[in-house]
Parts: sequence; structure tokens; C-alpha cells
Amino acid sequence: MRYYIVDAFADSLFKGNPAGVCLLEGEWPQDNLMQSIAAENNLSETAFIVNRGDHHGLRWFTPKNEVDLCGHATVASAFVISNFVDKNVDELRFDTKSGILTVTKEGELFVLNFPARAPRQIDVTPQMKSAIGAHVCEAHLSTRDLMLLCESEAQIRSLTPNFELVSQLAGHAVIVTAKGDSVDFVSRFFVPNYGIPEDPVTGSAHTVLIPFWAERLGKQKMTAMQLSERGGTLFCENRGDRVKIAGKAVLYLAGGIFV
Repeated sequence: MRYYIVDAFADSLFKGNPAGVCLLEGEWPQDNLMQSIAAENNLSETAFIVNRGDHHGLRWFTPKNEVDLCGHATVASAFVISNFVDKNVDELRFDTKSGILTVTKEGELFVLNFPARAPRQIDVTPQMKSAIGAHVCEAHLSTRDLMLLCESEAQIRSLTPNFELVSQLAGHAVIVTAKGDSVDFVSRFFVPNYGIPEDPVTGSAHTVLIPFWAERLGKQKMTAMQLSERGGTLFCENRGDRVKIAGKAVLYLAGGIFV
């Protein structure tokens, strides 16, 4: 099985979010085999790709679970296909658990077209403040993630969350966000229930963040940064019920998995 590791939402190695990409021959392997490979890789996401002719089947696995949407591993998958499978491709179509997703190449950028997941506001609770160790201005819930609005970029940078408490707040993940100093908005993303205490750069979180900040800032095109230790930059556009999320990618490893 051909295997690659790509740093997504990064313009140099050891930045952004590393994703594993497995190119499959024929049909899907057993789910438990793909889950075992993802656990062995121990990256936040491993993508599995099956060539379907005019499109590709795409599935994503964390070390513990399969997920329904992943941005950085989709960027990494598009990078691998356009560099090692079809160097002439400008637009890719992926059949996923979130429907057909497209990725277009614009120079060095890979542009994701994803469904928007605008959140609804809910009450702030004392447990939210205890979990992230900081004041929470507002709380919003999407179909998948809990988003907590904080006061400043500096506050987001300095958070030291209690992951045991974070795991009790939401079934999937907790996004923390604030208006940015040098970019439009910043965020961090915590997913302890899926074996990822903090994800370095998260495309799927921006399906929630983009519609929220587009309304809050009154603009449709924005630049965002995820303030993990590795860090990453995302170029965002609100398109109503869809969002566009763009970033660069860098190859770290090419090799093979023997199973």
C-alpha cells in the first residue's frame, strides 16, 4: 500500500498538520484494518483513497475512530494525487461521508469546497470555563462541535485546557476562538474523545468558524490562523451553505505499508 505523510496548511516542513495518505488498489479493506493502520500511524488523521475513475472515494480515520469530515487530510490527499497519480489534474472530486467534496488547485493553494456548519448560540456554563481555564464570552454549538468565544488572541495562545473536562463538554470536539491581531480570527481545536488532545490545524473546524466570523466581522473573505504549537494559516471564504478553505501543503514522507 503506497503511503505518504503530507504537512497540510503549511508552506514549510514541520508546520501545519501532518496527515497520512494511503493509496488503495481496488476496493476498501476491512474497516478494522484501516483503523489499525491509523492507530499505528498515530497521526491525527489517516486518509484512505480509492480511485473511481472520474472521482476518488475518500475516508478518514483518527487513531480511535472514523470521522465524517476532515480538511487537512483532504488537502493532503489532493496533494498526493496531483503529485503522484495525475500531475495534470486541476480539480478533484472526492466521494465521502459528507457527500461529494471538490478540491481545486490555484497555484500552490489547494482550495476545499466544504459544507458550512453554522453554529447556534447556547448558554455559557461554569464547566466550560473550568475546562479551558479562561473566561468564555459566548458558547455556540454546531451539528458536531462546541465553539467557545474568548476575549483575545493572547488568551487563545495561553490556554492550558483540562482535557478530562474538555472531553465531558462535547461528544466530538471543542473549538476556542477569538478575533485575531494580524489575521481576521484565530482558533485552537481540542479532540480528546478521538485520541487527539489538540489538533494542529483543522479544516473541518472552519466549517463552523467561517460562517460565524463572516457574520460577526461583516466580510466574506478572511484569513485565519490556528494557534497550535505547529501553527497553520487558512484562507477562508463564506459562500452561504458552503465554505471555501485554502492552504498549502508540503511532502514529508513517501513509502509503503506492508499488511
